[in-house]
Amino acid sequence: MIELDEFPVLVDPVMVAAFEGWNDAGDSASGTIAHLREVWDAQPLADLDSEEYYDYQVNRPMIELDETGVRSLTWPATRIYVARVPLFPRDIVLVQGIEPNMKWQQFVREILGLAAELEVSTVVTLGALLSDIPHTRPVPVTGSTSDAALGAELGLEPSSYEGPTGIVGVLQDACARFDITCVSLWAAVPHYVAQPPCPKATLALVRRVEDILDIPVPLGDLVEESRAWEVGVDELAAEDDEVADYVKQLEEARDAADLPEASGEAIAREFERYLRRRGADDR
Repeated sequence: MIELDEFPVLVDPVMVAAFEGWNDAGDSASGTIAHLREVWDAQPLADLDSEEYYDYQVNRPMIELDETGVRSLTWPATRIYVARVPLFPRDIVLVQGIEPNMKWQQFVREILGLAAELEVSTVVTLGALLSDIPHTRPVPVTGSTSDAALGAELGLEPSSYEGPTGIVGVLQDACARFDITCVSLWAAVPHYVAQPPCPKATLALVRRVEDILDIPVPLGDLVEESRAWEVGVDELAAEDDEVADYVKQLEEARDAADLPEASGEAIAREFERYLRRRGADDR
């Protein structure tokens, strides 16, 4: 259980959460939280007790050596951080962890209990899935919410997915049952390059988080890493005619499916990001 002597007083906080494992193709969602932690200098707040939720034969503790050769042991865990972003009127609670092996309902109750203590008003969950998309096109990010008014404002729809789900889906369902506003964002990762990392998908999620929170997020090296990743996959595909042909088929299918309206929406979002970033630079 989370144990804190005193919870910090936060300003209209929003929680952003991602979990390694089934919900995290290419480590894209967890990579997004790691990026936000770094660029916002998020500070540790609490850990969930790993003994309650993890099978250590599945998620083993890791031994690491620092620069001086001192060994340390790191246990699998879910950790909570707080970011106070300059010139942004809300504090941000970041949840970064591994999908638990057991006691999922208790796990979610504990996270939402902390959210209640911190007076979190909105939860944003991040996920990534493998899909038949080409690596040469923009990474699609789909979003959903159970809040009709927010959905209309952000251009999101209720999820129509049916089938097996992960801890992200369980957390989203719990938010709906407890009347907590929740937005779920999912990036698509090309299934033929499933090995992590996938910086292009992480970049797409970061940009969608910008849209949802209406705040510019420093991109750091993500743009350069995304381009290098795409070039690397291009080179691998060029070495295999069958893969190259398959990528071409995916490109044709993707281009045929992209409607002019969708392209217009993408251009509008990019323009809004530009204005937001320019406004942040002028402060």
